[in-house]
Amino acid sequence: MSLIDRVSATVTGTLVSGIPSVDIDGTPVHVVDGDDARGIISDASEHTSAKPLAVVSINLDHIHHFGASQLAARNLEPDPMCDDLEWLNLVDGAPIAAQVRRATGIPCPKLSGSDLIGPVLDDADGQSLTVGVIGGVPKVTAALRSRFAADWPHIRFGGHWTPSRDELASPDDSSRIAAELRAAGVDILLVCLGKPRQEKWIAQYGAATGAGALLAFGAVVDFLAGRVSRAPSWISDAGMEWAWRLMLEPKRLARRYLIEGPPAYLAVRRSIGSITLQPGESR
Repeated sequence: MSLIDRVSATVTGTLVSGIPSVDIDGTPVHVVDGDDARGIISDASEHTSAKPLAVVSINLDHIHHFGASQLAARNLEPDPMCDDLEWLNLVDGAPIAAQVRRATGIPCPKLSGSDLIGPVLDDADGQSLTVGVIGGVPKVTAALRSRFAADWPHIRFGGHWTPSRDELASPDDSSRIAAELRAAGVDILLVCLGKPRQEKWIAQYGAATGAGALLAFGAVVDFLAGRVSRAPSWISDAGMEWAWRLMLEPKRLARRYLIEGPPAYLAVRRSIGSITLQPGESR
């Protein structure tokens, strides 16, 4: 029995409508397990819904950028949860999982992009879908192609786009990239631009790409290309994957984890009084 079934929710109408969610600092977090998420993404990738599906990992970094109480969220434009797409917001990180458990009484697993990407691509391989990647650096393109060819031979690799920050900020350049993705026939797009850039880009240009599923999975491009090593399972299970990543990339991640993380953690803890199940939440 799936986690959705255990909280007595029925998914009807759209891919996400009807899934219960928990509000954490103004951000709805959907109560799903890995099988639920995998099935929803698989359906979306085959274009079964009227709207594309955007999949987002909700962790402390997300709360820092998008949480209602956070200063960073006040300057966001456009609305990161626009109506052109359906949004599936996944539990990513021990603090978020703990708050969901307090609200629902149900253990909710951590579903990071790095955990999901293998099963999602296995499904895409079985469906012979086209997968594209935006983000990362040009030098990993060859490694990505080799990885897809070796592990998922029935996936058509639609391409790897590595726009600069200036290009991402340019409506003309981003519209061009979206048009190229549509022309490539991408079914699943891995959007690996980092928060909040990847969510904002999806909100503005995701629907124009023609992809059925857009996965805001950050560092997944580096994991797939072998550029960055994933934490051992025992570290991840202990909720300490952040420490592993900080050890590997201290200059890039110190601010996120040591300066921005603690206030976001406090915001998550304070939000316990406002957490409620919201069946039918679709954003």
